[in-house]
Amino acid sequence: MVTVNIHEAKTHLSKLVDRAAKGEPFIIARAGKPLVKVTSLETPAAPQRLGFLKGQPSVPEDFDTMCQDEIQTLFEGDG
Repeated sequence: MVTVNIHEAKTHLSKLVDRAAKGEPFIIARAGKPLVKVTSLETPAAPQRLGFLKGQPSVPEDFDTMCQDEIQTLFEGDG
């Protein structure tokens, strides 16, 4: 693992971060004493949304005709 002093880290931060993101962690030191370790974050996998309700909802057999009289009355009125 590469150890860089704090001045070098400030100067080359972008390049060092790119390398860390690719899996090459590094240590930042001050006066030869290690201060921090920089590594890439492990990104969690995106949750799978497709099929998340599989087997849960149910549709009644009379779905196509449910409340048919009520709906017809709402559109046409009582008489």
